Amino acid sequence: MKKALFLAFSALCMSVVAIAQPKSPPATATGKIGDASITIKYSSPSVRGRQIWGTDLVPYGGKVWRAGANSATVFTTDKDITVEGKKLPAGSYSIYVIANPDEWVVIFNSQTGQWGITRQGETTLDPSKDVIRVNVKPVKKDTLQESLQYLINANGFSIRWEYLDVPVSIKG
Repeated sequence: MKKALFLAFSALCMSVVAIAQPKSPPATATGKIGDASITIKYSSPSVRGRQIWGTDLVPYGGKVWRAGANSATVFTTDKDITVEGKKLPAGSYSIYVIANPDEWVVIFNSQTGQWGITRQGETTLDPSKDVIRVNVKPVKKDTLQESLQYLINANGFSIRWEYLDVPVSIKG
């Protein structure tokens, strides 16, 4: 009897833990670019068998995407930097993107702390608070990146998800 109760309790605990796991867990990328310390906080959705690019999930054709899941992705630099040749002052910014097959627009917006989308499914981007917009080229990869990942290296950062890598050049 005690063993049966213990097994039932264990199964209940495991199911609660499984339910509590978010589909898009929070993640953080940190690194140095020149003298600047960079932190990117985001929620990491997974492919889970879905088509990602050019769909309702990440549309093409000029519609803004929140560059992650849940809350808007936040990019922080402790020093002034240059992103794709454009000056970005030290501070924290929400990152949004406009994805297209051959070119992306990466948007650094001064509003932070907001949820990434409205109840109507539109992004919370307020274009009047855009600090810079830069154009970058996505690179197709042969290897599947199941969960969205931001990586920081000496040359900038990359957004990696599904079969795409989107490098963004930064100079510190």
